Amino acid sequence: MAGREDARGQRTSGAGGQAEWARELLEHLRPAGRDPNRVVAWLAGTAHATVSLQDGTGRLLAGTRVPLDEALVADVTSGRIASAALEDRGRHLRLVRVERSRPAGTAVLAVVRRAPFDRDVFEIVTHAAQVVELLLAGHESTAAGLRLRRATSDLRLAILQLLMVEDTVSARRVAAGLWPGLLDTDTACVYVVESSPGERDRLAEECVSATGERALVVRCPAVDGHVIVLAPRDSAGQELRALVGRRPGVFLGGSARQGLARTAAAYGQAVSALAVARFHPDKAALYSERTRPERLMDPVGLHDWTAGVLSPLDTLSHHTRAELLATTRLGLEFTAVNTAKVLGVSRNTVRARMDRVESLLRTDFADLTVRAAVHLALNCQVGLAEPPPGAGARAGAVRLTDLLSGTALRTWAADLLGRLDADGRDLRRTLRTWIAAGGNAERAAQKLGMHAQTVREHVRRAEPVLERELLAAGSDLYEVVLAHLATGALDEPRLHGTKPGHPDSPVHE
Repeated sequence: MAGREDARGQRTSGAGGQAEWARELLEHLRPAGRDPNRVVAWLAGTAHATVSLQDGTGRLLAGTRVPLDEALVADVTSGRIASAALEDRGRHLRLVRVERSRPAGTAVLAVVRRAPFDRDVFEIVTHAAQVVELLLAGHESTAAGLRLRRATSDLRLAILQLLMVEDTVSARRVAAGLWPGLLDTDTACVYVVESSPGERDRLAEECVSATGERALVVRCPAVDGHVIVLAPRDSAGQELRALVGRRPGVFLGGSARQGLARTAAAYGQAVSALAVARFHPDKAALYSERTRPERLMDPVGLHDWTAGVLSPLDTLSHHTRAELLATTRLGLEFTAVNTAKVLGVSRNTVRARMDRVESLLRTDFADLTVRAAVHLALNCQVGLAEPPPGAGARAGAVRLTDLLSGTALRTWAADLLGRLDADGRDLRRTLRTWIAAGGNAERAAQKLGMHAQTVREHVRRAEPVLERELLAAGSDLYEVVLAHLATGALDEPRLHGTKPGHPDSPVHE
């Protein structure tokens, strides 16, 4: 009587048996079954053998490790022989070389049986080795493509991070190798496209396609659903709007055109515009589409006030000053963690830089009015390519109250905050108290005599009324803070260690 192994062995003999195993082997080349591990497992079962696939260093790639003669393996993997067959202590062994891409090196397929190799099993092993070779080549090609895409993505992010800290020379040098001419420009717009995190990779590829690869497309390192696009060409905005228009659940925010050295400011503008885009029917908004308080201020006075506020940093080297200002600008817009991800540094570095600016300005960033004032100064500093005529005469003498006392700005502030009056829950009082408490709902609740969650709900309810994000600190919140300052609802912030309204008087804590 034939044993089980002999009986199964008969399945492989003859034309019918060959057609069956060939069909099974070809199934492993279908898209759903392209896995070398599955082929090795199939070969082990079909040939009633122990099968091992390893590289020239002995690393197991698939199957079950079996003891092999290192010299014989070296002969096969080096190409001195294509295959080898031998009998050793009652076991029959066959080695077949499997070609791989050059960096990966050659592999060897080892098949060990108790029974000798007949012609059918020999053919099965030979063809299985060819299939494994094809699958490895496909996997290595796919892996190489993934590595290339990952390296390209990392390079795009590195360029953006250089621009964020105003190092345009290095950014141009890095970009020139892969995208010649991309940064041969003085100005650009920054766009932020928002989708769900799961759709972000596909969206990034569509942004590359939509802009014709003539824009810097970066997967945001801070927000999983965001794609950042730095576009030198004016037409990129329309291309991205068209993309967003045909994709449900996707939004677009864009900055005003800025110099490359002001990329950090442009990014903040784009994020601010993105918040507005969520309320727009066409799901897109530009920073210039909304009246900004700084545009309603006297430009000469704003310039001189800004120069006075930031004057303590003037003694620093250009590189250090630019690094501190860029970090603080982003740090006032986002959390330290997200700022660190965008800049490619640690969050401790972000905090250390902001602490240094805070110390130089002799102020306290825990105060929302201070943050709003410094944010205004930083925006003015990056927004003026040239000082306005007559600027410089009153540097250090202009106060924030002078800038906020203009008729146009006070009208804007009254109109903005007046939107809250229609709600019977006194959102205006809650918001004012919450800002005065540094955005802390618990402290505001104690002053108002209500629950902290109620404070948060009131602030959240004010967001669509004002068309601004408030719970996430940033440009939107600082505009609302400036509106409160302009109407006199909040006291002037302390800057340079001065008391409100007395720029030359020291603060005595």
